Amino acid sequence: MAGFHEDDAIAKGYDGRLMRRMLAYTRPYRALVAGALACLVVEGALQLVGPLLTRRVIDVAIPDKNLALVGTSALLFALALVLQYGAAFGETVLTGLLGQRVMQDLRTELFTHLQRLPIAYFDRTPVGRLVTRVTSDIEALNELFTAGVVAGLGDLFTLGAIGTVMLVTDWRLALASFAVIPFVLGVSWLFRVKVREAYREIRGRLARINAFVQERVGGIRLVQLFGRGPRELARFDGLNRDHLDVHLKSITIYALYFPVIEVLTTVALALLLVSGASRVLGHTLSVGTVAAFLQLLRRFFQPLQDLSDKYNTLQQAMAASERVFTLLDTPPGESASDVLPGASPLPSLPGQPVSVTFDDVWFTYDARPLAEGKEPEWVLRGVTFSANPGETLALVGHTGAGKSTIVSLLLRFYEPTRGRILLDGVDVRTLPVEALRARIGFVQQDIFLFAGDVTSNIRLAADIPDDAVRSAAARVGADRVVKQLPGGYAHQLGERGASLSVGERQLLSFARAVAADPALLVLDEATSAVDSEAEAAIQAALSELMRGRTTIAIAHRLSTIIAADEILVLHHGRVVERGRHAALVARGGLYARLYRLQVGDFAEVQTEGRPLLADPWTSA
Repeated sequence: MAGFHEDDAIAKGYDGRLMRRMLAYTRPYRALVAGALACLVVEGALQLVGPLLTRRVIDVAIPDKNLALVGTSALLFALALVLQYGAAFGETVLTGLLGQRVMQDLRTELFTHLQRLPIAYFDRTPVGRLVTRVTSDIEALNELFTAGVVAGLGDLFTLGAIGTVMLVTDWRLALASFAVIPFVLGVSWLFRVKVREAYREIRGRLARINAFVQERVGGIRLVQLFGRGPRELARFDGLNRDHLDVHLKSITIYALYFPVIEVLTTVALALLLVSGASRVLGHTLSVGTVAAFLQLLRRFFQPLQDLSDKYNTLQQAMAASERVFTLLDTPPGESASDVLPGASPLPSLPGQPVSVTFDDVWFTYDARPLAEGKEPEWVLRGVTFSANPGETLALVGHTGAGKSTIVSLLLRFYEPTRGRILLDGVDVRTLPVEALRARIGFVQQDIFLFAGDVTSNIRLAADIPDDAVRSAAARVGADRVVKQLPGGYAHQLGERGASLSVGERQLLSFARAVAADPALLVLDEATSAVDSEAEAAIQAALSELMRGRTTIAIAHRLSTIIAADEILVLHHGRVVERGRHAALVARGGLYARLYRLQVGDFAEVQTEGRPLLADPWTSA
């Protein structure tokens, strides 16, 4: 699991291409950037006021006993502190606004892109990992703008200003003060390397935790049903402990770095005092200059220390940005964007029944062997059939026979490896995917309801009036479920409709399909979890819904598709039988065996020499 959920580490600490791409998101907010930089420049310049006033008071005001100059200097210093506070406040607010707005734009773009990715991408990518991209990775980029780039530029300006003043004031004292800078740079470089490794490990552990928690909470019923709580807790404890360990590693690095910098700063102060003491005694250097240098040196090492920390912010942003932009650069794929040339509109009008044709369709989920000249593992093998407008076509077969794959190809969740799929004689690849899916009403076996009110869940496919929502619910008998809810159609459902039974969720999904008024109805074992009484009501509603519409139904319960115009029997990706129910039963093939098992024709099954519970698909 570690490898599956692990985040990729970046190859280098700074990537100019990624940085330029990140900074491009600040273009709409140039005014915020300019204002923040101006505040930082003012704040850096005001840091020079205190030391210069100290020098003037010690060297001029005190020897001359000029109390007025002392008072004036004190007022100027107080004014400088107020202005410095105002500049710091402005910089914090402006960079905060900049970071939040950039983060909002990035999250919106990322979520929009996620909705356009092909289904195959989600098949191989853990949901928790994608959640990490949209949340903590974007937050890391926010830190880059609020405490990274802009503040780093302010620190560089402060360093330059203080260093220039020190050199101009007394270059010999300045050189003595700068003697420890090589050691500071060396320690900071080692700190950056170690912290970068720690942060990479932290983000990898966090992605594992997110993926693990999302999967276990999503499957909490199974966890409780099979009593896996203690074992899952032990696995989570291991992931959590790994996350704690790498965090403690980063804390240890910080705990070592900052005291070392403090020691080096103290050494620099000592060198300054030793260098300045003899010159003060020799009357070649004033006490005020030494006092000013002591303050300047403290102010000089603070941004130098901050730059190392900001470099680590940059490291996190580089790692996060690579993951975010890798996701943004993932092509939507054919199923979401590509349209073949020569597109033409469907001849039928919206709401009118359509014809569906599969023309020698082959499909594999892994096409890599084909590129290598090898035969892949085919899921569908030369599937060919047609459903005329208004007809009902049923798909029957063992688990893994390819029934759901046919539906996925029709909906363009995937593309055929070979062959064509036609809607009213038009290749579906020439149709925009939105236009294609707008003609199809899909009722899944695994019903998904969003957290929200009942009305919004029913009118998911289109913006239809409330009266139409209620009418759709009434047609399939879902209104009796809604009337039992405390808030009726305004009742707030839990995540995935957790407060409803499976049968009740299926009734709402039928209402959703009716409300969309599709030209093509696709049913994926739509009544599998509905009780007999509800099934009778649904079958009546389905008969009305299917009248005048083309319907493709996947069925395991064969009693639900006896009246189908044609039944396709799939076996290992091939259509091995086709025809109406009576003809297939009379033929005595796979369909007949399965039907007899389901209706309880035990005697005939036993006389054929097979065990009572034999699988008719494998015994073929």
